[in-house]
Amino acid sequence: MFRNVAAIFVHLAGPLQGKKAGASSFTRCLHQTVIMAKRLHARRLDGIDKNPWVEFTKLAIENETVNLGQGFPDFAPPDFAMEAFRHAVTGDFMLNQYTKAFGYPPLTKVLAGFFGKLLGQEIDPLKNVLVTVGAYGALFSAFQALVDEGDEVIIMEPFFDCYEPMTLMAGGRPVFVPLKLNPSQDGELDSSSSWQLDPTELASKFTSRTKALILNTPNNPLGKVFSKAELELVASLCQQHDVLCISDEVYQWLVFDGNQHISIASLPGMWDRTLTIGSAGKTFSATGWKVGWVLGPDRLLKHLHTVHQNSIYHCPTQAQAAVAMSFEREQQHFGQPSSYFVQLPQATQHKRDHMIRSLLSVGLRPIIPQGSYFLVTDISDFKNKMPNLPGTKDEAYDRRFVRWMSKNKGLVAIPVSIFYSLPHQKHFDHYIRFCFIKDEATLQAMDEKLQKWKAELTP
Repeated sequence: MFRNVAAIFVHLAGPLQGKKAGASSFTRCLHQTVIMAKRLHARRLDGIDKNPWVEFTKLAIENETVNLGQGFPDFAPPDFAMEAFRHAVTGDFMLNQYTKAFGYPPLTKVLAGFFGKLLGQEIDPLKNVLVTVGAYGALFSAFQALVDEGDEVIIMEPFFDCYEPMTLMAGGRPVFVPLKLNPSQDGELDSSSSWQLDPTELASKFTSRTKALILNTPNNPLGKVFSKAELELVASLCQQHDVLCISDEVYQWLVFDGNQHISIASLPGMWDRTLTIGSAGKTFSATGWKVGWVLGPDRLLKHLHTVHQNSIYHCPTQAQAAVAMSFEREQQHFGQPSSYFVQLPQATQHKRDHMIRSLLSVGLRPIIPQGSYFLVTDISDFKNKMPNLPGTKDEAYDRRFVRWMSKNKGLVAIPVSIFYSLPHQKHFDHYIRFCFIKDEATLQAMDEKLQKWKAELTP
C-alpha cells in the first residue's frame, strides 16, 4: 500500500485536478503535509539533545543561590592578562581583522616554544599547533577529523560530559572504562588518587575497532592527576594497539599538594599519536576569552586543520593576541615565585581547603582533589537518611539532591551522575561536584549558607 501520508494524498489528488479552487487548496495542504513529514534534525543529534547544564544553571538563577556548580572563576584574571587584552583592543588596529586561519602567528610561535620545552619536542608553529575556539573547539575538531563511522573510542569514567556526544556525532561508538575507588581504610578522607584504573579491565577494552582513547588529567570532575605509572600503562596499550590518544590537559597548571602534571605526549613513542589540548581560559582564569589550542604531529593535525577551515575558519584575533602576550610574560617568569603558574595553584589550594572544611561541617564528605577547579563530595549519609526526595521516576538521587539543596539550602552543585554513561549512572548517584575556584566573598557566602544548614541539623 502507501508508504507514508504524503503518498496517500497524492493518490487522492486525481479526482480534484479539474476543480481549480479545490485543487489549489489541496495542493497547499499537500505541500504542508510533505514538509511536516520530513525529518528535521540530523540523526547525529539523536539522544544528545538534552543538556543537564541548562537545568542546573537555571536553578542557580531562580533560587538566588551561591552558584558552586559551573566551573569558572568569579574574579578578575591577573593584571598582566587584563592589560594584554586592553592593549590588543586599543593598540594595532589590524587586530580587528582576520589573522591566519590556524592561529595568530605570535601565539602559535609562543605556544610552540613554550610547550616544545615541556614536551621535549621541536614544535613547528605552522604544522604542529592549531588555535581553536576554546578547548571545546579543539575537542570537536579532533573527533570530527579522526573518528569515523563504527570507530570505537575509549572513555574513562567519570568523564567531562561532552566526550560521549562528540564521539556519537562523529559516528563513533563510546567504550567506557571506570576509575574505581579504593577507599581509605583509616577513616581519613579519600583522595582523587584513590580512583584508579584496573589494568586488566582497561586492556580488555582495546579491540581491532579502537581508534582513540580520551585522557583527561587533571580529571574533571574528580580532580585526579594521573601518575606516571598510569600514563605509561595507557601509553603502552595505545602503542600496542596502534590507537590515538586525545589528551585533555586544560587544568595542567592547577595541581596541588606537590603533585606533578605529566603530559602523555612527553612519554617515549607518544608524541606521534597524541593530540594535547589546552585552554587559555583555564590557564589565565579568563574562560570567556574562548581561546584554546591543540598540539600534535603534522600527520594528525593536518586533518584537524581541514575541519577547522571548513567550520570555524578563524578565532577572534584580539583574544589570541592577549593570550600571546600573556604567555610571553610567563616565559620570562616561568618557575619563579612571580609566575602566575606558581601563584594560581597556591591560591586555589587555599580555596580548596577552605571548602573542604566548610562542607565537612554539615556531614558532606569531600574527596580531596589533586588538581582542577573541582571537588567531588560523597552524599551517601543523606541518601540513607532521606532517600525519598522529590523527583521523577527513576531519576538519579544526586540530581534530586542538588535540586533540593538549591531550593532549601541556597547552594548549587552539579550531580556527578551526569559524568557517567547512562547504564552506570545509577551506581554513582551518591556524589555531587562543587567548584572551589571562587572569590573570597563567594566562599564567605557559602559559609553563611552552610552555618545556617549546620544550625538546622543541631538538635
